[in-house]
Amino acid sequence: MKKRHAVLGLLAALSVITFLDRMAIAVTGPSIQKDLNINTEQWGWVLGAYVIAYAVFEVPSGLMGDTHGYRRELARITVWWSFFTAITAACRNFWQLAGARFLFGLGAAGAYPNMSGVLYRWLPARERARGQGIIWGASRFGGALAPLLLVPINQHFGWHGVFIVLGAVGFAWAIVWHRWFRDRPADQPGISPDEVAEIGADDAGGHAGTPWRRLLALPQLWLIALAYFFYAFGSWFFFGWFPTWMVKGAGFTQAEMGVYASIPFLLGVLGNLAGGVLSDRLVTRLGMRRAYRLITATCLTATAVLLVALSVAVSKVAVVVLAGSAFMVMDLMLPSAWAMCMTIGGRFGGTATGVMNTAGNLGGFICSVAFGYVVASTNNYALPLQGVAAMVLLAALLFALVDCTKGFDHKVVA
Repeated sequence: MKKRHAVLGLLAALSVITFLDRMAIAVTGPSIQKDLNINTEQWGWVLGAYVIAYAVFEVPSGLMGDTHGYRRELARITVWWSFFTAITAACRNFWQLAGARFLFGLGAAGAYPNMSGVLYRWLPARERARGQGIIWGASRFGGALAPLLLVPINQHFGWHGVFIVLGAVGFAWAIVWHRWFRDRPADQPGISPDEVAEIGADDAGGHAGTPWRRLLALPQLWLIALAYFFYAFGSWFFFGWFPTWMVKGAGFTQAEMGVYASIPFLLGVLGNLAGGVLSDRLVTRLGMRRAYRLITATCLTATAVLLVALSVAVSKVAVVVLAGSAFMVMDLMLPSAWAMCMTIGGRFGGTATGVMNTAGNLGGFICSVAFGYVVASTNNYALPLQGVAAMVLLAALLFALVDCTKGFDHKVVA
C-alpha cells in the first residue's frame, strides 16, 4: 500500500469518528431532553452552541495547521473534542450541556480544514477531489453508524454511556496519528522516492506566516464562503434536527428513527464517493471552473426541490425516500465544493477552507436555533424545512458564479 493511501485511510477513520461524535447529541436528543427537562427552544441552543463555537475557532485552527503542521494540530483538536465529548456524560442541566457542547465545538473546529491541508500536500492534484470524496463519504458513514450503534448503547447504558465510549475512541485515534504521521511526505518512514515524486510534495510542512491581506482580498474566497453559508442550512438540518424531526414531525417511533435515520447518511457515502470520481472526470473534460460550477449548482438545485417535497410528504416511505435522495444529491457536490476552495486557497488551502467552513457553521448555527423557535411558535415542522430549501437554492445560484481559477496561486488552467 502506498503511504498516501494509508494517510487517507487514517483521515477517513477520523472523519467517521468526527461524525459519530457530532451526531451523538442528535441521536440521543429525545432521551436527553426528557432526562434533563429541556424544551424545544433550549434544545435549539444546545445544538447551536456547538455550531457557533465550531465557527469561531475554524479559521484559527486551520491557520495553526498551515503554520505549525497538521500532525500536531489534528492530534490536539482530537484530544480536546474527545475530552469534552466524554465530559458531556456528567452534564445535569441545560447550562452544563450547552457549555459542554460549546467547548466540544471549539475543539472539533478545524478538523476538515486541516484534513484538506493534508490532502493538498499528500495527494497529487488529480487525486484531490477523489480524496475529498473519500473523506466526506467517511463522514456520512459515521453519520449512518450513529443511530445504528448509538441507539442500542443508549438503550442499554443510557445516553451518558454513549459519550464516554466516543471520547475513548477519539483518544485512541490521536495517539496512533501523532506517533505515525509526518507532515512532509519525504519525512514519512518507509515512503519510496518514486511516491514522493508522484505526489509532487512541496518542501515545507508548514509556513512562516499566512498572507492574510492577499488571501482575504480574493473575491472568489468570499463568494464561495457565502455560498457555503447558505448550503449549510441543508446539511445542518440533517446533522441536528433530522432525528427529532422524524419523531416529532413525521410520526416515527424512536425505534424506527434508530433504523431509518441512518439511510440518508448511507446514501451520502455513495454521493460523496461518486461525487469525487465525477468531479475528477469532469475536470479533465471541462476544466476546473466549469466542472465545479456545474456539479455544485445542479446538485443543490435538485436538493432544494427534494426538501420541499419532503416537507409535505405524508407517508413514512416517502419521507425515507425523499430524505435519503435529498442528502445523497446534496453530498454529491461536496467534494467539488471543497476541491474548489482548496484550489482558491492554493498552498494555504487549510486556512481558505477554514474561512469557507466558518461561514458554513454560521449558517448552521442560525438554522439550528431558528428551526427550534419556528417550531415552538407555529407547532409546524414543515415550515422551517421549506425555509431550509430556500437557503439551499440560493446557495446553488451563488456556487454557479464561483471561479476557482482566480485563486491565490494563479497557476490553475481553467
